[in-house]
Amino acid sequence: MMPQKINLEKMKKEIKKLISEIAEIPQNQIKDDARFVEDLGIDSMMALEIVASIEKKYKIVIPEDKIPTINSLNTIYSLIKEISTKKK
Repeated sequence: MMPQKINLEKMKKEIKKLISEIAEIPQNQIKDDARFVEDLGIDSMMALEIVASIEKKYKIVIPEDKIPTINSLNTIYSLIKEISTKKK
């Protein structure tokens, strides 16, 4: 069975919506390269909530050593792509 191909545009919209809800920031103010802490004011508790929500939604596990590297939407996108292509 082929691994599920992730629709990148759909995933980006879904993750942006998720972050918008958790951080209480309008989606149109969240840019792909916005830094979570510096630009969006996301604290460590929000970050963990985001990671947990992404893991649940996409049925993936984000390795603990990768979590500190997540600092923008772009890093989330590439991480999910990397994990989902490894997943069999």
